[in-house]
Amino acid sequence: MRRTLIGLTAGTLIVAASSGADDLEWRDVGRAPTSVPKAETAFADRDWPEEWFHAPTTASERGITRYAESPYLDRYDLPPVEERLPKDPQVITPYRRVGKYGGKARITTGDGWTFFNWEAALTISADMSRLLPNLAKTWTVSEDGRTITIQLREGLRWSDGELLTSDDFVFTFNHIWLDKEASPVTSRLILGGRIEKLDELNFRYVFNDPNPLFVNLIAQYGNFLVDPEHYYRNWHPAFTDRDALNERIKEMGFVSWMAFVDAQRNARIEESAEVPTLRAYRLVSRSLNMMRFERNPYYHKVDPAGQQLPYIDTIDAEVINDNAQLVSAKASSGQLDFASFALRTQDIPLLKLGEGTGLIDVMIWTRLHTSDVVIQPNYNHADEPLRTLFLDQRFRRALSHAIDRDEMNKTIYFGRGVGQQVSVHPTSIYYDPAVPQTHAEYDPDLANALLDELGLADDDDDGLREYPDGSDLIITMEFLDFETPKGISMELVSEYWRSVGIDLRLKLVDRGLQSARAQSGHMQMTLWHADFSSDILFPIIPRWWAPVYNGWDNTMWNDWVRHYHTDGRLGTPPPRELREVQHWADELRTSVDPAVRVAAGKRILKGAAENVWTLGTVGLAPHPVVISSRLKNVIRDGIWGWDNRWTLSYHPSTWYFDDDASGGDE
Repeated sequence: MRRTLIGLTAGTLIVAASSGADDLEWRDVGRAPTSVPKAETAFADRDWPEEWFHAPTTASERGITRYAESPYLDRYDLPPVEERLPKDPQVITPYRRVGKYGGKARITTGDGWTFFNWEAALTISADMSRLLPNLAKTWTVSEDGRTITIQLREGLRWSDGELLTSDDFVFTFNHIWLDKEASPVTSRLILGGRIEKLDELNFRYVFNDPNPLFVNLIAQYGNFLVDPEHYYRNWHPAFTDRDALNERIKEMGFVSWMAFVDAQRNARIEESAEVPTLRAYRLVSRSLNMMRFERNPYYHKVDPAGQQLPYIDTIDAEVINDNAQLVSAKASSGQLDFASFALRTQDIPLLKLGEGTGLIDVMIWTRLHTSDVVIQPNYNHADEPLRTLFLDQRFRRALSHAIDRDEMNKTIYFGRGVGQQVSVHPTSIYYDPAVPQTHAEYDPDLANALLDELGLADDDDDGLREYPDGSDLIITMEFLDFETPKGISMELVSEYWRSVGIDLRLKLVDRGLQSARAQSGHMQMTLWHADFSSDILFPIIPRWWAPVYNGWDNTMWNDWVRHYHTDGRLGTPPPRELREVQHWADELRTSVDPAVRVAAGKRILKGAAENVWTLGTVGLAPHPVVISSRLKNVIRDGIWGWDNRWTLSYHPSTWYFDDDASGGDE
């Protein structure tokens, strides 16, 4: 987010100096070389291609000299496929077999993130243990962690045929990320940073302070680090007359050029179809009800037979906003070729019933989230008695011990999840199996004793506790019920807490209200799920464990985070122990010494578990992935989550239709 290339292996920074896939030499920065590690033990029982764990080979390394393309492209007057591909394209190994061209996929817009994924300079290995080259041919991180240098592959093109160059990365960094109109608040991850163009294919990010794990962001979020400069220069005041631009924007019905560019970049308007892309599919039309895509004729990857990817020609993505029930109904009845983003664990019985028709295949992946619910007290809330209660560790421990995670696992997850607190993923180098179980044991007697110790008694004998002064103790939990079984989980949690005398009121909110109230600090409690739990994202944003982040999904410690981000100009200083945690988070993100990073990360996790800053329920849970019986090359046992961008490492461009087959890829 380094063939010369940098990656993550066991959470450490590593550099390699070869351009071949089979002879890579890896080394920890400043340490002796070692051989390339094989797939992690946790993935050894999966039948995934070995190539998915390492840098992909190229056509020249495979001896591929001739290329093929989909007949769908015959309708266009295009240069030969050899001229549309880069000089030496990457060869992507499919899960099962080389596929065939053709077909239209039916999905919903939620799976527009997953059915065809994003393209960035770097990407992530299937075992989530290292970074791999993608748009980049090579990359290096300097020994002091202040400079990341990237060399692009020669001949990469946008979907309109224009060459991808360093200028596209320079544009985004300077005129989106660092532009005060487009981005009023500069991300801490790029503070003190600049980008320097070396030539058409080489550029570097340079930081005042060490920022070695910026490469993680490039791999995980890097699609937002590059835009087609040749297109957006027409919509940016740095390249065109501001008055004329404002007039054009006004005529189109937008309040500012920033609003227009943001809507285009996120494919929210009809004009988004004008924007060139690097993805496997390009948007050709967008309406209120449907987004239509077709294959990108300049997509830069091929299969082992030299066929330009992707295999599927077109996609119809129905616009369905925050309606998981409708998506589940369509998926179970065979109306979609791929569905997963909006599906939930509790949908599995219905989906399995639909499998009996022979139209669909239901696969059970595992969510990356270490807890499907992250309960977040607001430690900076304006209500002083409630804030004081939240800040007392005994109260947080009592709430945690009152939760029957084993029952939740059996009731909601068919016993296939793991009852635990919020921690990092088991594949992480920072993982300690004891940490997620800290204060996670179901012990209502202990919970009651701790609440009694706090002076929270049931004075009016209604079964609910009051504050020591006799006033009502009521906690309102506001949350968006989406992606994981949040609603049903909190129904159970509210009953568990009521059984020890805590009156929890649940209030569902929409996405807009969630964002506004969370970021303004008005919520007493909220929740989300525990992503940012892998070695990809935890080291750069330990969001659930340290007061270094606030956002629409997080309301724990906004004032402390503002104090941290502004060096004390805004917000309020956190308690001494949390100022120390912020220091550890800085060490975790900036140190070039792997041992220092690991030590800092483990201290953060252990301290958060002991203090119970958040409360977890059940994690590592089953997640349904539904495909039509004719869709092939989809793995049956993936890891599902934001950290690894859901399907990114499983190469959805190699999925194809076989209308003569039935059932999944066994």
